[in-house]
Amino acid sequence: MKGREESAEKILPELVQSLRQYTDSANGRDMVPTAIEGISILRSDRANRPALCLFKPALYLTLQGAKWATFGDKRYTFAVGQALMVAVDIPSRGTVTVASSKMPYLGLEIALDFAIMQEVAEEIQAGRTLSGKTEARGAFVLEVSRQILVCTLHAIRLLEYPEAVPILYPGIMREICYWLLTCPDGDRVRQMMIMANGHDRRIIQSVHTLRDKLREPIHVRDLVVAAHMSAATFHRQFKAVTGMTPVQYQKQLRLHEARRLMIFSNATVESGALEVGYASVSQFSREYSRLFGTSPRRDVSNWRRSRPVA
Repeated sequence: MKGREESAEKILPELVQSLRQYTDSANGRDMVPTAIEGISILRSDRANRPALCLFKPALYLTLQGAKWATFGDKRYTFAVGQALMVAVDIPSRGTVTVASSKMPYLGLEIALDFAIMQEVAEEIQAGRTLSGKTEARGAFVLEVSRQILVCTLHAIRLLEYPEAVPILYPGIMREICYWLLTCPDGDRVRQMMIMANGHDRRIIQSVHTLRDKLREPIHVRDLVVAAHMSAATFHRQFKAVTGMTPVQYQKQLRLHEARRLMIFSNATVESGALEVGYASVSQFSREYSRLFGTSPRRDVSNWRRSRPVA
Protein backbone atom coordinates (compact mmCIF):
# COMPACT_ATOMS: atom_id res chain seq x y z
CA MET A 1 0.00 0.00 0.00
CA LYS A 2 2.82 2.38 0.87
CA GLY A 3 4.48 1.80 -2.48
CA ARG A 4 1.19 2.49 -4.17
CA GLU A 5 0.80 5.80 -2.33
CA GLU A 6 4.37 6.80 -3.18
CA SER A 7 3.78 6.05 -6.85
CA ALA A 8 0.66 8.22 -6.71
CA GLU A 9 2.86 11.19 -5.76
CA LYS A 10 4.47 10.90 -9.18
CA ILE A 11 1.19 11.19 -11.06
CA LEU A 12 1.09 14.97 -11.40
CA PRO A 13 4.75 15.39 -12.48
CA GLU A 14 4.36 12.55 -14.98
CA LEU A 15 1.21 14.12 -16.39
CA VAL A 16 2.89 17.51 -16.69
CA GLN A 17 5.93 16.00 -18.41
CA SER A 18 3.74 14.01 -20.83
CA LEU A 19 1.59 17.01 -21.75
CA ARG A 20 4.62 19.23 -22.23
CA GLN A 21 6.30 16.71 -24.52
CA TYR A 22 3.06 16.25 -26.45
CA THR A 23 2.68 19.99 -27.03
CA ASP A 24 6.31 21.00 -27.61
CA SER A 25 5.85 20.39 -31.34
CA ALA A 26 2.40 21.99 -31.53
CA ASN A 27 3.69 25.23 -33.08
CA GLY A 28 2.31 27.42 -30.33
CA ARG A 29 -1.29 26.20 -30.54
CA ASP A 30 -3.13 26.69 -27.26
CA MET A 31 -5.44 23.69 -27.78
CA VAL A 32 -4.01 20.44 -29.13
CA PRO A 33 -6.38 17.58 -30.02
CA THR A 34 -5.28 14.05 -29.18
CA ALA A 35 -5.93 10.59 -30.61
CA ILE A 36 -8.73 10.23 -28.06
CA GLU A 37 -11.82 12.00 -29.31
CA GLY A 38 -12.96 14.36 -26.58
CA ILE A 39 -9.55 14.94 -24.97
CA SER A 40 -7.53 18.04 -25.87
CA ILE A 41 -4.40 19.40 -24.23
CA LEU A 42 -4.42 23.05 -23.22
CA ARG A 43 -1.17 25.01 -23.13
CA SER A 44 -0.11 28.63 -22.77
CA ASP A 45 3.47 29.87 -22.43
CA ARG A 46 2.43 33.19 -20.94
CA ALA A 47 -0.33 34.86 -18.98
CA ASN A 48 -2.90 36.33 -21.34
CA ARG A 49 -5.31 39.21 -21.50
CA PRO A 50 -8.93 38.17 -20.82
CA ALA A 51 -10.63 36.95 -23.98
CA LEU A 52 -14.05 35.63 -24.94
CA CYS A 53 -14.43 31.91 -25.45
CA LEU A 54 -17.05 29.17 -25.46
CA PHE A 55 -16.82 26.41 -22.87
CA LYS A 56 -18.21 23.03 -23.92
CA PRO A 57 -19.61 20.35 -21.59
CA ALA A 58 -16.36 18.98 -20.20
CA LEU A 59 -13.98 18.69 -17.28
CA TYR A 60 -11.20 21.30 -17.53
CA LEU A 61 -8.25 20.14 -15.40
CA THR A 62 -5.37 22.42 -14.47
CA LEU A 63 -2.13 20.47 -14.04
CA GLN A 64 0.30 23.40 -14.05
CA GLY A 65 -0.35 27.14 -13.72
CA ALA A 66 -3.73 28.78 -13.14
CA LYS A 67 -6.59 30.42 -15.00
CA TRP A 68 -10.02 31.92 -14.41
CA ALA A 69 -13.28 32.12 -16.31
CA THR A 70 -16.46 34.10 -15.77
CA PHE A 71 -20.01 32.95 -16.42
CA GLY A 72 -22.39 35.85 -16.05
CA ASP A 73 -21.40 37.67 -12.87
CA LYS A 74 -19.52 34.72 -11.32
CA ARG A 75 -15.78 34.18 -11.62
CA TYR A 76 -14.24 30.72 -11.24
CA THR A 77 -10.51 30.33 -10.58
CA PHE A 78 -8.91 26.90 -10.99
CA ALA A 79 -5.27 26.20 -10.26
CA VAL A 80 -3.14 23.05 -9.93
CA GLY A 81 -5.19 20.14 -8.65
CA GLN A 82 -8.51 21.78 -9.47
CA ALA A 83 -10.92 21.46 -12.37
CA LEU A 84 -13.78 23.44 -13.81
CA MET A 85 -16.74 21.22 -14.58
CA VAL A 86 -19.15 22.50 -17.22
CA ALA A 87 -22.50 20.89 -18.03
CA VAL A 88 -23.72 23.00 -20.96
CA ASP A 89 -22.28 25.19 -23.70
CA ILE A 90 -21.54 28.49 -21.92
CA PRO A 91 -20.10 31.66 -23.50
CA SER A 92 -17.43 32.98 -21.16
CA ARG A 93 -14.58 35.42 -20.66
CA GLY A 94 -11.40 33.93 -19.27
CA THR A 95 -7.62 33.98 -19.18
CA VAL A 96 -4.51 32.14 -18.07
CA THR A 97 -3.06 33.98 -15.07
CA VAL A 98 0.00 31.88 -14.17
CA ALA A 99 2.28 30.70 -16.99
CA SER A 100 5.76 31.19 -18.43
CA SER A 101 7.95 29.68 -21.13
CA LYS A 102 9.76 27.64 -18.49
CA MET A 103 6.57 26.57 -16.71
CA PRO A 104 3.70 26.88 -19.20
CA TYR A 105 0.09 26.54 -18.25
CA LEU A 106 -0.87 22.92 -18.89
CA GLY A 107 -4.32 21.45 -18.64
CA LEU A 108 -6.74 18.98 -20.14
CA GLU A 109 -10.19 19.32 -21.61
CA ILE A 110 -12.02 16.02 -21.12
CA ALA A 111 -15.42 15.91 -22.80
CA LEU A 112 -18.02 14.35 -20.55
CA ASP A 113 -19.85 11.31 -21.91
CA PHE A 114 -23.39 12.00 -20.82
CA ALA A 115 -24.63 8.48 -21.57
CA ILE A 116 -21.99 6.90 -19.34
CA MET A 117 -22.41 9.61 -16.69
CA GLN A 118 -26.15 9.00 -16.59
CA GLU A 119 -25.72 5.23 -16.26
CA VAL A 120 -23.29 5.60 -13.37
CA ALA A 121 -25.38 8.33 -11.74
CA GLU A 122 -28.52 6.19 -11.84
CA GLU A 123 -26.70 3.25 -10.27
CA ILE A 124 -25.41 5.46 -7.47
CA GLN A 125 -28.76 7.21 -7.11
CA ALA A 126 -30.42 3.90 -6.29
CA GLY A 127 -28.66 3.75 -2.96
CA ARG A 128 -28.05 7.41 -2.13
CA THR A 129 -30.02 10.60 -1.74
CA LEU A 130 -29.00 14.15 -2.52
CA SER A 131 -28.36 16.42 0.44
CA GLY A 132 -30.68 19.08 -0.96
CA LYS A 133 -28.27 21.81 0.14
CA THR A 134 -26.68 22.54 -3.23
CA GLU A 135 -28.03 24.47 -6.19
CA ALA A 136 -27.51 23.04 -9.66
CA ARG A 137 -25.44 25.31 -11.88
CA GLY A 138 -23.95 25.03 -15.33
CA ALA A 139 -20.39 25.22 -13.98
CA PHE A 140 -18.40 24.94 -10.77
CA VAL A 141 -14.85 24.25 -9.56
CA LEU A 142 -13.93 21.03 -7.76
CA GLU A 143 -10.82 19.57 -6.18
CA VAL A 144 -9.38 16.77 -8.32
CA SER A 145 -8.93 13.55 -6.37
CA ARG A 146 -5.98 11.18 -6.69
CA GLN A 147 -8.32 8.64 -8.27
CA ILE A 148 -9.27 11.06 -11.04
CA LEU A 149 -5.60 11.88 -11.64
CA VAL A 150 -4.88 8.14 -11.93
CA CYS A 151 -7.64 7.78 -14.53
CA THR A 152 -6.32 10.80 -16.39
CA LEU A 153 -2.81 9.35 -16.45
CA HIS A 154 -4.18 6.06 -17.80
CA ALA A 155 -5.90 7.98 -20.59
CA ILE A 156 -2.71 9.88 -21.50
CA ARG A 157 -0.68 6.66 -21.50
CA LEU A 158 -3.31 5.16 -23.80
CA LEU A 159 -2.33 7.70 -26.48
CA GLU A 160 0.67 5.48 -27.21
CA TYR A 161 -1.74 2.72 -28.30
CA PRO A 162 -4.35 4.34 -30.59
CA GLU A 163 -5.71 0.96 -31.66
CA ALA A 164 -6.69 0.29 -28.04
CA VAL A 165 -8.50 3.60 -27.51
CA PRO A 166 -12.00 2.55 -28.69
CA ILE A 167 -11.86 -0.58 -26.53
CA LEU A 168 -10.30 0.77 -23.33
CA TYR A 169 -11.19 4.47 -23.11
CA PRO A 170 -14.94 3.96 -22.44
CA GLY A 171 -13.94 2.07 -19.29
CA ILE A 172 -11.65 4.92 -18.23
CA MET A 173 -14.45 7.43 -18.83
CA ARG A 174 -16.82 5.31 -16.74
CA GLU A 175 -14.27 5.29 -13.91
CA ILE A 176 -13.81 9.07 -14.18
CA CYS A 177 -17.58 9.48 -13.94
CA TYR A 178 -17.71 7.27 -10.86
CA TRP A 179 -15.00 9.21 -9.01
CA LEU A 180 -16.61 12.52 -9.95
CA LEU A 181 -19.98 11.38 -8.66
CA THR A 182 -18.55 10.05 -5.39
CA CYS A 183 -16.02 12.82 -4.64
CA PRO A 184 -16.66 15.38 -1.85
CA ASP A 185 -18.43 17.54 -4.45
CA GLY A 186 -20.42 14.54 -5.62
CA ASP A 187 -23.79 16.06 -4.78
CA ARG A 188 -23.04 19.04 -7.01
CA VAL A 189 -21.85 16.74 -9.79
CA ARG A 190 -24.95 14.58 -9.48
CA GLN A 191 -27.30 17.56 -9.45
CA MET A 192 -25.52 18.95 -12.47
CA MET A 193 -25.65 15.74 -14.47
CA ILE A 194 -28.81 14.03 -13.39
CA MET A 195 -31.09 17.02 -12.95
CA ALA A 196 -33.95 14.56 -12.91
CA ASN A 197 -37.59 15.33 -12.18
CA GLY A 198 -36.92 19.01 -11.52
CA HIS A 199 -36.80 22.44 -13.14
CA ASP A 200 -33.13 22.13 -14.02
CA ARG A 201 -33.65 19.30 -16.51
CA ARG A 202 -36.18 21.42 -18.35
CA ILE A 203 -33.70 24.29 -18.43
CA ILE A 204 -31.04 22.00 -19.91
CA GLN A 205 -33.50 21.02 -22.63
CA SER A 206 -34.14 24.71 -23.35
CA VAL A 207 -30.38 25.31 -23.59
CA HIS A 208 -30.08 22.44 -26.05
CA THR A 209 -32.94 23.86 -28.12
CA LEU A 210 -31.18 27.22 -28.39
CA ARG A 211 -27.88 25.52 -29.22
CA ASP A 212 -29.26 23.11 -31.82
CA LYS A 213 -31.50 25.62 -33.60
CA LEU A 214 -29.23 28.63 -33.93
CA ARG A 215 -30.61 29.61 -37.33
CA GLU A 216 -34.25 29.46 -36.29
CA PRO A 217 -36.18 32.38 -34.76
CA ILE A 218 -36.96 31.00 -31.30
CA HIS A 219 -39.04 33.05 -28.89
CA VAL A 220 -38.46 32.83 -25.15
CA ARG A 221 -42.18 32.47 -24.49
CA ASP A 222 -42.13 29.21 -26.50
CA LEU A 223 -39.33 27.88 -24.28
CA VAL A 224 -41.32 28.86 -21.18
CA VAL A 225 -44.38 26.99 -22.44
CA ALA A 226 -42.33 23.91 -23.37
CA ALA A 227 -40.75 23.90 -19.90
CA HIS A 228 -44.17 24.07 -18.19
CA MET A 229 -42.91 26.81 -15.90
CA SER A 230 -43.90 30.35 -15.07
CA ALA A 231 -41.92 33.04 -16.90
CA ALA A 232 -40.35 34.29 -13.67
CA THR A 233 -39.26 30.81 -12.56
CA PHE A 234 -37.94 29.96 -16.02
CA HIS A 235 -35.79 33.11 -16.21
CA ARG A 236 -34.46 32.61 -12.67
CA GLN A 237 -33.56 28.96 -13.27
CA PHE A 238 -32.07 29.67 -16.71
CA LYS A 239 -29.76 32.33 -15.29
CA ALA A 240 -28.74 30.04 -12.42
CA VAL A 241 -27.57 27.43 -14.93
CA THR A 242 -26.00 29.63 -17.63
CA GLY A 243 -25.23 32.91 -15.85
CA MET A 244 -27.27 34.95 -18.34
CA THR A 245 -30.76 35.51 -19.70
CA PRO A 246 -32.13 33.36 -22.56
CA VAL A 247 -31.86 36.26 -25.02
CA GLN A 248 -28.25 36.99 -24.00
CA TYR A 249 -27.40 33.29 -24.21
CA GLN A 250 -28.89 32.85 -27.69
CA LYS A 251 -27.15 35.98 -29.00
CA GLN A 252 -23.74 35.01 -27.62
CA LEU A 253 -24.02 31.44 -28.90
CA ARG A 254 -24.79 32.75 -32.38
CA LEU A 255 -21.88 35.18 -32.35
CA HIS A 256 -19.42 32.59 -31.04
CA GLU A 257 -20.51 30.10 -33.71
CA ALA A 258 -20.20 32.74 -36.44
CA ARG A 259 -16.69 33.53 -35.20
CA ARG A 260 -15.78 29.84 -35.32
CA LEU A 261 -17.08 29.56 -38.89
CA MET A 262 -15.12 32.62 -40.04
CA ILE A 263 -11.87 31.50 -38.39
CA PHE A 264 -11.87 27.77 -39.02
CA SER A 265 -14.15 27.35 -42.06
CA ASN A 266 -13.16 30.54 -43.91
CA ALA A 267 -16.74 31.79 -43.94
CA THR A 268 -17.22 35.40 -45.01
CA VAL A 269 -18.84 37.91 -42.68
CA GLU A 270 -22.01 37.71 -44.76
CA SER A 271 -22.21 33.90 -44.87
CA GLY A 272 -21.27 33.61 -41.20
CA ALA A 273 -24.07 35.98 -40.23
CA LEU A 274 -26.65 34.15 -42.32
CA GLU A 275 -25.48 30.73 -41.10
CA VAL A 276 -26.34 31.58 -37.49
CA GLY A 277 -29.68 33.18 -38.20
CA TYR A 278 -29.02 36.89 -38.76
CA ALA A 279 -31.16 38.46 -41.48
CA SER A 280 -29.15 41.70 -41.34
CA VAL A 281 -25.37 41.67 -41.78
CA SER A 282 -25.12 45.20 -40.40
CA GLN A 283 -26.94 44.15 -37.21
CA PHE A 284 -24.64 41.13 -36.96
CA SER A 285 -21.56 43.35 -37.31
CA ARG A 286 -22.82 45.77 -34.64
CA GLU A 287 -23.56 43.02 -32.13
CA TYR A 288 -20.31 41.22 -32.94
CA SER A 289 -18.29 44.39 -32.35
CA ARG A 290 -20.15 45.00 -29.09
CA LEU A 291 -19.30 41.50 -27.81
CA PHE A 292 -15.75 41.02 -29.12
CA GLY A 293 -14.64 44.65 -29.09
CA THR A 294 -13.80 44.86 -32.78
CA SER A 295 -15.37 44.24 -36.19
CA PRO A 296 -15.70 40.67 -37.51
CA ARG A 297 -13.15 41.17 -40.31
CA ARG A 298 -10.59 42.80 -38.04
CA ASP A 299 -11.11 40.18 -35.33
CA VAL A 300 -10.51 37.30 -37.74
CA SER A 301 -7.51 39.07 -39.26
CA ASN A 302 -6.00 39.71 -35.82
CA TRP A 303 -6.56 36.09 -34.80
CA ARG A 304 -4.80 34.75 -37.90
CA ARG A 305 -1.86 37.11 -37.50
CA SER A 306 -1.42 35.97 -33.90
CA ARG A 307 -1.16 32.30 -34.91
CA PRO A 308 2.32 30.93 -35.59
CA VAL A 309 2.92 29.67 -39.12
CA ALA A 310 3.26 25.89 -39.19
